[in-house]
Amino acid sequence: MGKNEQKSTALKRSWFAELKAEFLKIIWPDKKTLVKQTFAVLVVAIILGCIIAGIDWLLQIGMSFIIG
Repeated sequence: MGKNEQKSTALKRSWFAELKAEFLKIIWPDKKTLVKQTFAVLVVAIILGCIIAGIDWLLQIGMSFIIG
């Protein structure tokens, strides 16, 4: 095994060791927090969807008024 291969293997091992260390730092949310955040995301997505649909509807009315 050459010097470059040893260095590459050492870098890969170091990278995986650092990756594992970072994963150990993750604080996973408890069930209550997860449910609250999921609900918040769904509410915001629905609200934004309604806003976009409303803008689209208004643009359709505007375009039909201009064109025809």
